[in-house]
Amino acid sequence: MKRDLDRLGPLGRYSLVSDRISRSVIGAYSTSFGLATRLLGSRHRDHVRNIYALVRVADELVDGVATEAGIPAEQQHRMLDQLEADTESGMRLGYSSNPIIHAFARTARDSGFADELTRPFFASMRTDLQTPSAGDSAAGAEERVGFGQKEHADYVYGSAEVVGLMCLRVFARDESYSPEEERTLEHGARNLGAAFQNVNFLRDLGDDTQRLGRSYLTEEGTVDDRTKERWIVAIREQIAAAAQTIPLLPGDARLAVLSALRLFSALTDSLAQTPAAELPRRRIRVTGPHKAALFFRTICEMRMGAKR
Repeated sequence: MKRDLDRLGPLGRYSLVSDRISRSVIGAYSTSFGLATRLLGSRHRDHVRNIYALVRVADELVDGVATEAGIPAEQQHRMLDQLEADTESGMRLGYSSNPIIHAFARTARDSGFADELTRPFFASMRTDLQTPSAGDSAAGAEERVGFGQKEHADYVYGSAEVVGLMCLRVFARDESYSPEEERTLEHGARNLGAAFQNVNFLRDLGDDTQRLGRSYLTEEGTVDDRTKERWIVAIREQIAAAAQTIPLLPGDARLAVLSALRLFSALTDSLAQTPAAELPRRRIRVTGPHKAALFFRTICEMRMGAKR
């Protein structure tokens, strides 16, 4: 590592260190996405990790870390506003004194996106700060905030679909697509982001409703078997829409995206088999061996297809 840094100028050194800090964030928070990024081509890998790191920092701010640190709700709003302002400044200038923002800003500039994607993201994060748990660790189920259909759609667009679009900009930055292909790819990226988010809403049902006072899937604050099945159908439709666009992705992105898609498809199958009453009590997971087998099978299929 020291030898690599010695060959760089001051900005290059800082940028490399910033990328490595972002890499450590995804490694600490998500084994699944961390593994999936390793399947990306080297030209994409750090960019996707940089996106994840900034998203995670914002998510932690609104999901209870600041509250646990004793930060009052009003101050949390100011901190989120400052994070957004610093992100926009970093994207505009190509530099930030915050390494996570610096890494993200470089990715945004290299991939051709700016605040048209970050502003909806921060708007959704701001929505989370409206829930009773913001600044109040004693918030309970009786204060739960429910999301109707429009509120859910708006929230998911900002919190997940735009992240899919950011990753798509990374994958497509050196490619040439027709306008129709771009629309198809964007449709797939949005659906994949929405599917990931909706799966996690079902997986995190207990934490979201009991600790955070949020009900992302219903206005009533509860999910019964009929409601769960409706969301399973929607998620499977989103996964199917995303799967159709994978052949359009550059070759060094397809394996990682398909592996992540299949992982969440497996999670969806497990959620479908789990009674709704159990979801608040345990988080559905894919076991390590099952995950490894799924990824290995996908790698083999992709390699066999490339040889034909």
